[in-house]
Amino acid sequence: MIWTSAEEMRIFIAPLEGITFCEYRRLHNRMFPGADAYFTPFIAPDTKGNFREKYLRELLPDNNEGVKLIPQLLVNAPEPFLLTAEKLRDLGYNEVDLNIGCPSGTVFAKHKGAGMLTDLKELNSFLGRIFSKTDIAISIKTRMGVSDTAEFAKIAGIYAKYPLKELIIHARSRDGFYDSAPDLDGFAAAFGRFPFPVCYNGNIFSKKDLDILRERVPGIENVMVGRGVIADPALIRTLRGGENLRAEELRQFHDALLDALLGKGLAPEHALSHMKELWYYMIHKFTDAGVLYKRLNKTTRLNLYRSAVSELFSSGKFDPDRCFSGGKYQG
Repeated sequence: MIWTSAEEMRIFIAPLEGITFCEYRRLHNRMFPGADAYFTPFIAPDTKGNFREKYLRELLPDNNEGVKLIPQLLVNAPEPFLLTAEKLRDLGYNEVDLNIGCPSGTVFAKHKGAGMLTDLKELNSFLGRIFSKTDIAISIKTRMGVSDTAEFAKIAGIYAKYPLKELIIHARSRDGFYDSAPDLDGFAAAFGRFPFPVCYNGNIFSKKDLDILRERVPGIENVMVGRGVIADPALIRTLRGGENLRAEELRQFHDALLDALLGKGLAPEHALSHMKELWYYMIHKFTDAGVLYKRLNKTTRLNLYRSAVSELFSSGKFDPDRCFSGGKYQG
């Protein structure tokens, strides 16, 4: 049995649309260092490989100072993938990640993200074309199937044929969205069959979750965390054996991020919208905070929002051992 210590593991931060924007990444990397890489929320180019200005802003090296960043592409045709990959190379990126995991209904209906898993012959053709036409490093983030993770036996055979930089496996089917239990047994069965590094993704919310994964999959060296690190920005430190998040750290992180959003010119109501998305996850560090959480969510005025946050930190019951539960806040 081969064990990899938590300190030696590579830990990546998954993208969450509307949350892990460049201001978040810079601040998180400065206050809670330890992530081996951050992945961008997916970039969806058009058929000519052009993408919106907001994506370019997120990708500019000056906006990601000190951050190891890997762009993620949401595309299902070789030509736009190849054109966009070259544009990313021109910006200084030597690796791109292909999203074959997004379960969103609108994405799935366009046969992008997890929708690419509905036609494995077409997926194989797509991968064959892009790997034959570019030497840029390509990783893939995938689900294990559409309706059942048992589908991964066939999917894995396709991935194994290509020289991936890494395969990031979200251990759920598309239909499982984020509610089903990750299939650790299915992941463990597939783990050793690839000639390239494999990374686990799915419900790593605490050190206990990581310990369970390592017990089930000895030798696992790479993990990706998403919602867990949004709820607890010190999660990577904790996973590596460090101390739990402190209330004053969370308050400092919150205040600095809000100031950064306002500082870049966002209108207060838009900045608050971003912060409230964060609170959907961060509130899980508090117990018996339902009333304060509702008050915080309802306010649309910056001064009232700041007041609600101050009361939460002064009157709420912060629990450093409490972690995101995978669902809505239960108090």
